[in-house]
Amino acid sequence: MSKSIKVLVFSAMCIALASVTSMIKVFEFPTGGSITLASTLFATLPGFFFGPAVGIAAGFAHGILQFFLGPYILTPVQVFIDYGLAFAAFGLSGFFAGQKFGYQKGYIAACIGRWFFAFLSGWIFFGEYAWEGWNAAAYSAVYNIIYIAGEAVIVLILISIPVVSEALNRVKAMALQ
Repeated sequence: MSKSIKVLVFSAMCIALASVTSMIKVFEFPTGGSITLASTLFATLPGFFFGPAVGIAAGFAHGILQFFLGPYILTPVQVFIDYGLAFAAFGLSGFFAGQKFGYQKGYIAACIGRWFFAFLSGWIFFGEYAWEGWNAAAYSAVYNIIYIAGEAVIVLILISIPVVSEALNRVKAMALQ
């Protein structure tokens, strides 16, 4: 199998796993956002396996799929931020792929990127939902950190378990053969 086909197949499998697990919600917030069954881990794997360029492209593709599975449209710019940029940020994981604790560092970087774009969109487009006494920016920052960090803590614990980390390393080795 050629390398480009293998990259495409592994990335497609990660996107499929991320999409399926995104539908299994551990907790869903009333005005958007949820903690899922580790869907964000699967969304970051193309970056871990193949680097940031592939990771960003796969994240963007995952965002497009999420848009088609459950779109929320206010403006074209909001759609691009919420579904394009926010999901593409999962590819930031690739910048840490070869480092010690790379899965953890990359996952945290991906979540920070995801949070930034969710915050930006919330601040610009969803400020009207701010809690009483809160300005739009503070509301968006806190609201989005709650669900993104909630899932991040779960995934960070999961990928810090030695058997899980070893399994990820084995899958990465298969992907790179």
